[in-house]
Amino acid sequence: MASVPSSHSSPSSQPPARRPSGSAPAPLHLAPAPWSPDSWKACRLAQGIEYPDAAALDASLARLASLPPLVTSWEIERLKLLITDAQQGRRFLLQGGDCAETLEDCRSESIASKLKILLQMSMVLVQGLKLPVIRVGRFAGQYAKPRSSAMETRQVDGKEVTLPSYFGDLINRSPFDEASRRPDPGLLVSAYEHAAMTLNFIRSLIDGGFADVHHPEYWDLSFFSHASLSPQRRAEYEQMRSHLSDGLRFMEALGERAVGDLTRMEFFTSHEGLNLYWESAQTRRVPRRTGWYNLTTHLPWIGERTRAIDGAHIEYFRGIENPVGIKLGPGVRPHEVLALIDRLSPENEPGKIVLITRMGASQVVEALPPLVETINRAGRLVLWVCDPMHGNGIKTGAGIKTRSFDAILKELELCHDVHRSLGSILGGVHFELTGEDVTECVGGAAGVTEQSLTSNYASLCDPRLNYQQSLELAFLLSRKMGPGRRDADGE
Repeated sequence: MASVPSSHSSPSSQPPARRPSGSAPAPLHLAPAPWSPDSWKACRLAQGIEYPDAAALDASLARLASLPPLVTSWEIERLKLLITDAQQGRRFLLQGGDCAETLEDCRSESIASKLKILLQMSMVLVQGLKLPVIRVGRFAGQYAKPRSSAMETRQVDGKEVTLPSYFGDLINRSPFDEASRRPDPGLLVSAYEHAAMTLNFIRSLIDGGFADVHHPEYWDLSFFSHASLSPQRRAEYEQMRSHLSDGLRFMEALGERAVGDLTRMEFFTSHEGLNLYWESAQTRRVPRRTGWYNLTTHLPWIGERTRAIDGAHIEYFRGIENPVGIKLGPGVRPHEVLALIDRLSPENEPGKIVLITRMGASQVVEALPPLVETINRAGRLVLWVCDPMHGNGIKTGAGIKTRSFDAILKELELCHDVHRSLGSILGGVHFELTGEDVTECVGGAAGVTEQSLTSNYASLCDPRLNYQQSLELAFLLSRKMGPGRRDADGE
């Protein structure tokens, strides 16, 4: 995991207080204009936020620019090297965490449970895939969420009330009242403080050993005995559990750390780079390196709603040295993806681009192959990652947002099959999950049903996999993708 943030980096110039005017960018056939951390302000801004208090915004951004970075440039460069390995099939990336972190949830129990499930999943994947795993958490910065509408309407005391949507604790607050929903620039600094506390605790856990994750006999594997599991599947799970220690020894054989030192695993952070005020205020040059680094996180990503080639987000992301994720839904066209890659990585840099596909189980077989074939023919260096969560959202008859475990698993399996059939590599997975026993996604051996969703539905945004569902998916993914499974499955 990252070491304590360095204070040697010099801040970028302070961004101005007001939202971009929305002026049109230069025609796409022209060379990009000179870049700076603030050049995005001349472009169209999707998911933009209007801060009513410009002076308060100025003060918050100045404070952010003066604070130590949350991560360091050498950690970012290390992650790029690991992603380069994954692009070549020598590692596998596991990315997961909350849909949207809340400031209130910055608690030791919550942080430890998320770290624990990700570490346990990574151990299952190491054992099953026979590959070292890159661990990337959706935390210490995942405080903002895009919304389909900027405004939300509800019935309050018999009257229809319209207020700004809740965009996450980086921007406003969830209670449905005017004061809470007003964008508050003070939350930018508060989010930084909570991200720093989260990182500090994660570092302490990893440096201290967090040893129970290395003992599967201590894990909660009660779903192994659920009535919905066939005897064959149960036996497979038990066999994989009994061989988990082999995964640790395999990592040692591959030249990873000695088994005795595996308590100190590398861990990286990620979040969606939605609020460009937050991102650009902490974008800096560092000593003895060229270029600019976003020092809020190791791996920021661009969302499906903000990846317009002429938009502010692409303009910002084209100038930073971090590896960059790009979310791709079923409507994206191959030439659009090529244009994005060329804009963000014009030199085709290894370890730079992570393509995170979120097609939906019903569309992946049709939508994914043209993208893979086009990128392969063009020789672009990318890491293909499957996000099986965002394309599989459903609503129950009672209007509750949920996701189906079966659909999530199906998209993972189909995505793997598509890549293998085209000579490509599925090099990672991206989950929204929690280490707690929530009831937000239906299905899996844990037995969550539509009727039981309300028993512990805690997410303020999108439904997440719970502890048992997450761990079961790791077992199933290892079974699907592990060496020797192709013949066994008749594939």
